[in-house]
Amino acid sequence: MSTLPAIILGCLAGGALALLLAAGTLAASGRWIQWLVSFAVGALLGAVFLDLLPEALAHGSVERVMTSVLAGVLAFFLLEKFVLWRHAHDAPFDEPGARVPAHHDDADAFVGRPGLMIVIGNSVHNLCDGIAIAASFVADYKLGVATTLAIVSHAIPQQVGDFAVLLHSGYTRRRAFAMNLLTAAASLAGGLIGYAALASMQQMLPTVLALAAASLLYVAVADLIPGLHRHVAPEHTLQQVALIGSGIATVALLGFLLEH
Repeated sequence: MSTLPAIILGCLAGGALALLLAAGTLAASGRWIQWLVSFAVGALLGAVFLDLLPEALAHGSVERVMTSVLAGVLAFFLLEKFVLWRHAHDAPFDEPGARVPAHHDDADAFVGRPGLMIVIGNSVHNLCDGIAIAASFVADYKLGVATTLAIVSHAIPQQVGDFAVLLHSGYTRRRAFAMNLLTAAASLAGGLIGYAALASMQQMLPTVLALAAASLLYVAVADLIPGLHRHVAPEHTLQQVALIGSGIATVALLGFLLEH
């Protein structure tokens, strides 16, 4: 399969397919969502440290790649701060979650965030996911598949939470699904933009791969892992460690199979 069709399929999997799967798991128990989040952490970390960063370092200098990762983490921190600040500024003081940052760990974590901010914030994030998928496929087909897997794994619990809070905000199920589908379309837009830019500027590939790694790393460390710490029982910790390991192992096994 050539690069552009692979990017389109990857972006559709990262956006629309994740939304459809999320809609199917909306009625699932909280335990299923927690399991998905733990697996997503492993898949994201595996994609960052086993695929994206090694590929970026193979195309660029250590200083350039690491500086891009650092800049990317700080940029996503500021982006999320802006979204939370807008929410805190617009929400009344007695609204649940108005002054407390919410983490993307399950549906309850999103309660209190306005529907409009959900749409805007996730459109930007999905746009970045699409660019990450495009950069990965441009660099290497195996890398693109691994990155798509990592993005889909964290997009499913995120979409479940988004769908739940839109319903909580007064949206009908049809309108909530339509709004989430709109944000999912941003993945495809990001993929096409990334492909068009990188096709003529291959020298930017290490930087874009490093920024993609920063995006996935930030989601895993800043958004998902803090939610896992809410469950401190030993049996929950063992489950989380096992599922994180499963996510990492899945990315590693996928890379091995695609190389042979």
